[in-house]
Amino acid sequence: MAKSLHLTTENTELPLLQALVENSFDSVLITDASSDGKIIYANPAFKILTGFDPAKVIGKTPRILQGPATDKKVIARLSSALKSGGRFEGKAINYKKDGTPFIMFWRVVPIKVKRTIVAWVAIQRETSSL
Repeated sequence: MAKSLHLTTENTELPLLQALVENSFDSVLITDASSDGKIIYANPAFKILTGFDPAKVIGKTPRILQGPATDKKVIARLSSALKSGGRFEGKAINYKKDGTPFIMFWRVVPIKVKRTIVAWVAIQRETSSL
């Protein structure tokens, strides 16, 4: 079984995590825990995946990626997972800033502080099949 990495000092934890997220090949999107799920962070890979500038999506919702062919059943499953505080994995057709459709696979997990969800992290990538 793989061991979890536990960082022991505040001085190293944030720089290590920041380096990981900022240099990831996968898009990372963080939303607040409000019912609207406003974007509070997007990494550089988010722009490569979607065409949206990370700085310009702050305060918007991930629904900016949805469009006519986005599977409503998948979005309903996501919504149910968020309401119950659970994890989610799914694939759906989403849309780049220029309107180009693409198939996105993503995983959403809660960020908890003392058992309270304070935010959500979505890790996203383009895939070739539904």
